[in-house]
Amino acid sequence: MNSTEVLFPQGTLTATARVDRLEPAGDGRTLLVVDRTPFHPLDHTWPDQPADTGTVTLAGRAYDVVDVVTGAAGPDGDDGLHLGRDIPVRRGTPGWTFVAVHVLATPDGAPAAAPGDEAVLAADPELRADLSRGHTGCHLMSLALNKCLAGLWSKTPRTDPLGNPDFDQAAITESRIVRRGSVDRYRLGKSLRKSGFDSQALTDRLPELEAAVTAQVTAWVEAAAPAGIHCEGPHLDGRRWWTCALPDGEARMPCGGTHLTNTSELGKPEIRFESAPGELVITTGWA
Repeated sequence: MNSTEVLFPQGTLTATARVDRLEPAGDGRTLLVVDRTPFHPLDHTWPDQPADTGTVTLAGRAYDVVDVVTGAAGPDGDDGLHLGRDIPVRRGTPGWTFVAVHVLATPDGAPAAAPGDEAVLAADPELRADLSRGHTGCHLMSLALNKCLAGLWSKTPRTDPLGNPDFDQAAITESRIVRRGSVDRYRLGKSLRKSGFDSQALTDRLPELEAAVTAQVTAWVEAAAPAGIHCEGPHLDGRRWWTCALPDGEARMPCGGTHLTNTSELGKPEIRFESAPGELVITTGWA
């Protein structure tokens, strides 16, 4: 079994594939691994974007895909399929193969299919579009945030692809992509202050900074900047980058999710800043 060829970086929603592995998972569900897929799986190391859902047709019958997770199979002699957080190794570990595992709803029993059989896969286009909008918008928000907070650093930290101090990379603790939006959480603790960031100034100027980030994101949407995914290789374990030709420069950052092809597709941003003790929460939505 080879690493799954992934088609979602190109925006593909449907594909015909070959069954590599099919096994029961209990609770009326079956795990399916195929050689190629248009489905985006949940990343087990940074689970920001939810998996695609949709259908898989096997032996003439359509089954609902209720989840897609990252799986890994070990070297010869280890026949187990490790899923999500139970994967014991990193990508690139010799002898290990990383695959997209489709979780099928099979209340009437496992499909009448075997390795080598044909599978027809179709991801939900509306869910894909909404999550892609949320993910592209999340990246724009983070870049705008870095730019608008640049004056709050007294030391020079690592910079982002546009040359601004990378507050997002330094402070983020969690990012969740939702339909047409995202929720990002940032720590504002002692270690960030030691790095030279003025957390108190951020808290004091929250409405002003919220407006500034919204204005910057709006300008980039209106710039109709082309965006896309650059892939190092065609398989799930290959590295991928989100790229966007913004007026401020070429943005390029590691990303395994799905995206829109132009910032003009995003619409109108609705960005809200909320502060709590030691934390900043930013909710981004798109109208």
